[in-house]
Amino acid sequence: MSARFPLATSSWDDAEYDALQRVIKSGMFSMGREVRAFEEQFADYFGARFAVMVNSGSSANLLMTAALFYSQNPFLHLKPGDEIVVPAVSWSTTYYPLAQYGLVQKFVDIDIATLNYDLVALANAISEKTRAIMLVNLLGNPNEFERIQGIVGGRDIVLLEDNCESMGAMYGNRYTGTFGHVGSFSCFFSHHISTMEGGMVITDDEELYHIMLSMRAHGWTRDLPKENLVTGRKRDSALEESFNFVLPGYNLRPLEMSGALGVEQLKKLPRLIEGRRRNAESFIERLVDHPLFFLQAEIGRSSWFGFALILRPEANLSRFDLVERLHQLGFECRPIVTGNFARKPVMSHIPHEIHAALPNADYLDVHGLFIGNHHYPMPDAAELLATIR
Repeated sequence: MSARFPLATSSWDDAEYDALQRVIKSGMFSMGREVRAFEEQFADYFGARFAVMVNSGSSANLLMTAALFYSQNPFLHLKPGDEIVVPAVSWSTTYYPLAQYGLVQKFVDIDIATLNYDLVALANAISEKTRAIMLVNLLGNPNEFERIQGIVGGRDIVLLEDNCESMGAMYGNRYTGTFGHVGSFSCFFSHHISTMEGGMVITDDEELYHIMLSMRAHGWTRDLPKENLVTGRKRDSALEESFNFVLPGYNLRPLEMSGALGVEQLKKLPRLIEGRRRNAESFIERLVDHPLFFLQAEIGRSSWFGFALILRPEANLSRFDLVERLHQLGFECRPIVTGNFARKPVMSHIPHEIHAALPNADYLDVHGLFIGNHHYPMPDAAELLATIR
């Protein structure tokens, strides 16, 4: 039986189905002009110079990590063995590309209220060895970027921003995903917009943009402009450039259908985010003093991917019992992302260290879960949650 309050629902209507038919009628299914249109509109919407669409948010994290290893800019260039600071709570493919490129990950605790970095722990974790920081905006919630910029100061530290769960969130007058030197987004079905599968990387750095254009498609030069910052200048012969491989690349290309869907979904994004924010206002008003659990504390303007419910220490209730009650009320739920990823068995394969202790991530791992949020009104959801005692 389907849940009354599922984790994910569709935001498509006739516009998306018409877009799919437009692609089918064209007979062009691999990456083409629909993808390019979505990239251009996406970059313009979020105020970035460049956007590169890929086949998933996970691939977006892989591509933005990989590009830094081939940059000729001494500040941006990373190499195996470099230290990167990461939060203890995020999705698995935040971490995997970093490991695959030989970065040593230093795990730092989260703030149990915001679910983003514990900023005191972050400040203490940064060392002379730190070359990069992975910023993750969890469940739609921005990081406190002003404080983080103060912590980083003038040090040569590259900022990667995993914004896959937080499209449309804002800190000050800027969208999240634009605070890092590179930023990733996801367009998976359960996220703020859906292109079936899909992801995006944005950057203001032209060299990184050109590197990603090459690495997205086999490491060839075919998709590079004539004058570019990877090879300098392409040869005049299209035949010679068609299979000219210059970087160790992948096949991360999206489908034309996903690009066409993105064009239509992006038009709706302001309305989709506003609907989620209205639901959040209702949840906060009704549940702020709930005796058993508390909600995620908002920073800036969250895009409210979902609603985290974290059991209070004094609650006489286990997470298992809370899940049972939620299921009875019709709520689908999951752990908060991966919980404390530093405790997962896969870490035996990942070069890492743990800074100090991770008490908040450990607590969330056992006592936290989240339920879905949507673009449409959920008038009964907060009222039903309020009845749990």
